[in-house]
Amino acid sequence: MALDASFLAQLQNSSERLIQLLDNFAQARVLVVGDLTLDEFLTGQVERISREAPVLILRHENTRQVPGGGANAVYNLATLGAQVKVAGLVGKDDQGQALRHIFEAAGIDTSGMLLDPDRPTVTKTRISGHARQSVTQQIVRVDRKSDELPDQDLQLQLAKYIQQHLDTVDAVVCSDYGDGVFTQPAIEAALSHQKTIVDAQAGLQRYQGATLFTPNLPEAEQAVGYAIASGQTLTQAGRDLLALTQAQQMLITRGEAGMSLFERNGIEQHIPAFNRTDVFDVTGAGDTVVAALTLSLVVGASFWEAAVLGNLAASIVVRQFGTATTSPEEMKAALLALLEEE
Repeated sequence: MALDASFLAQLQNSSERLIQLLDNFAQARVLVVGDLTLDEFLTGQVERISREAPVLILRHENTRQVPGGGANAVYNLATLGAQVKVAGLVGKDDQGQALRHIFEAAGIDTSGMLLDPDRPTVTKTRISGHARQSVTQQIVRVDRKSDELPDQDLQLQLAKYIQQHLDTVDAVVCSDYGDGVFTQPAIEAALSHQKTIVDAQAGLQRYQGATLFTPNLPEAEQAVGYAIASGQTLTQAGRDLLALTQAQQMLITRGEAGMSLFERNGIEQHIPAFNRTDVFDVTGAGDTVVAALTLSLVVGASFWEAAVLGNLAASIVVRQFGTATTSPEEMKAALLALLEEE
């Protein structure tokens, strides 16, 4: 995919600076407040049709467990080299333990993962099957979650943990998937930090005053209440979102159309997608954008530089199936490859 010549020149001129920023990611300290999810992938080979019902019988081959939802944002930050603390809720179940073990193995501080005795760990189990010499395909997904809010005492405990650790981190990321973590006490605590980045599927106005929001196009349309179908409506949406949230900056991710950056001073910038062809799975790409963007801002990047690195990170993970992560080394290689291609 050919990039616009002027953008390519800007990217070329900034390449050394971008690589330097990537080298500094390890200095960043981030607290992620998030709706923590465990993604499970069960795979098997189809043996036959059941005699009990018209369903496939799978011979189980393997089970893979990876962080999903807000937990994917946590894990992305860790694989990018940051020092990460996590604040959220898990159930008293095997899935919660699995998520904790994954985090601890990655060097993530899990002291803010509070146990919720009344609700299960949010778990999305994808069951896939294949016949001999055929492609594996997803058959069904089973979700485990509760629609009830956490107990009031647990809400206050979580808010207290967040408040107590604000001085130990350079930024706070709110990864809101609508699973109950973000009650008013938690939101107020997170917004007490001077650099709060919000990635929320809905209810952006609840985070008024946050530093930066990163809605995707459908989330932005839902927030403003109209379709974003032209350059004019895109510009209007950026302005309306800044007014709605009182944020300093707004980043709208637009899939194959790239990203659009809006600032309170009226500056509007657009970054093209770096990868439109080798896209296999966009699951979790937004979490990757938020992670790389946050670390870039923490280590001194401009808004444009941070968005470019977020875009670059996403262009890598969408080449893989399922929730995925990347690293500074992969990002450096991808940047150099992108410049060489052009």
